[in-house]
Amino acid sequence: MSNHDPARESELLITRRHFFGRTAAGIGVAALGSLLNPKLFGTLARADAGSGFPLAATHFPARAKRVIYLFMAGGPSQMDLLDYKPELENLHESELPDSVRMGQRITTMTSGQAAFPVVKSMFKFAQHGQAGAWVSELLPHTAGIVDDLCIVKTVNTEAINHDPAITYIQTGFQQPGRPCMGAWLSYGLGSDNQDLPGFIVMLSNGKESDQPLYTRLWGSGFLPSEHQGVQFRGAVDPVLFLSNPPGVSSATRRRMLDSLAELNTRRYQAFADPEINTRIAQYEMSFRMQTSVPDLVDISDEPQSVLEMYGPDVKTPGSFANNCLLARRMAQRDVRFIQLYHRGWDQHNNLPRRIREQCLDTDQPSAALVKDLKQRGLLDDTLVIWGGEFGRTVYCQGKIEKDNYGRDHHGRCYTIWMAGGGIKPGTSYGVTDDYCYNIVENPVHIHDLNATILHCLGIDHERLTYRFQGRDFRLTDVHGRLIKDLLA
Repeated sequence: MSNHDPARESELLITRRHFFGRTAAGIGVAALGSLLNPKLFGTLARADAGSGFPLAATHFPARAKRVIYLFMAGGPSQMDLLDYKPELENLHESELPDSVRMGQRITTMTSGQAAFPVVKSMFKFAQHGQAGAWVSELLPHTAGIVDDLCIVKTVNTEAINHDPAITYIQTGFQQPGRPCMGAWLSYGLGSDNQDLPGFIVMLSNGKESDQPLYTRLWGSGFLPSEHQGVQFRGAVDPVLFLSNPPGVSSATRRRMLDSLAELNTRRYQAFADPEINTRIAQYEMSFRMQTSVPDLVDISDEPQSVLEMYGPDVKTPGSFANNCLLARRMAQRDVRFIQLYHRGWDQHNNLPRRIREQCLDTDQPSAALVKDLKQRGLLDDTLVIWGGEFGRTVYCQGKIEKDNYGRDHHGRCYTIWMAGGGIKPGTSYGVTDDYCYNIVENPVHIHDLNATILHCLGIDHERLTYRFQGRDFRLTDVHGRLIKDLLA
């Protein structure tokens, strides 16, 4: 995209002003117009891809229409899950060589250690699928779908602490303030569902989850606030303040919103602040969500075979299994970006016990989601991503005590997997060294990963930009390259 065009913006604002302010029935006619022609407002807001506005169309044919991002917050241990390193059997309890570590910057949690003992994985690996992918015994359900997965073992990042690392992979920058991926896609592609937000977030917790997740991780940054993620809670009311209070009928709420919209429209005519129009649109969305959300979260119509596929926690609101099932239901309703966070992967100690618990929570639902999408014909145009902000070190944090050990943060190489949406299935990409410490072949920086994700959705990552404070910003900052070998 080229620079933001104030003249074009003024033209769009005048168009909206006339539409909202000059119609005889005010917001009522606007709401009716949106129902008769749902793409009307999106067309107005996405008219010119060359002026800093969102895309009117994708840059090239898209393979994916939507994304489901299963974010394992805390940093899953790659050598205990998906990056098999048999040589660690011989290297167990030996000192990590300086030639391997190469003066790497490490966290304060292990920087004071006198020794860096290598620790092998305590878990068995076996080959699965037609390509013989190595998968840990901790992931038996994931092992059953490896022919649908592209396992990338060489993702890397410069960040070594949680908050900057998770902010980095989600927004393209280690410091807060920029839009996250879901907001960029909402801005760039809009929504295909008029009754649900285009970007929805759900959180679940492992048994030991003390790492905070801030709402800015699904924020819109300097993009219009309509593009921020809407968090669904694991509660009776998934969205706060969505239900009418006692004594307030739907008709009364409708009249209140019409009056409020009229006041906001007058305010907009006076100040031309586009956030006022965002407020009007979000109130209307909330009104429609009063019907669409209860229908979405009611899983009583799901066949028992599907519920069993997702595992025993599927009926527990707020569980990872329940969130995965809801993610599939959202995909059916064309929600653009669905972000699931599961906390508890920060295993500095007691890793063997804690990683077992995490895998029990996440393995079966993650695999079920892929299988469920596939059997419904949705996997072809839904991109599913599984991974965290970084991986774990091969050396032990502290001392090795029998079968008990912990691992520190490690960003030089770690593993994620992707499925569907234009990604090459049944493949493993990238090679790490015998210590699972450095990359030997085919590095994938997180900017490269994000550029490839955008490509699957038909977007050239260098052309989806937004001018803010005199500079054109994008998700991949000033970096990133498309990894063509990951594409089907």
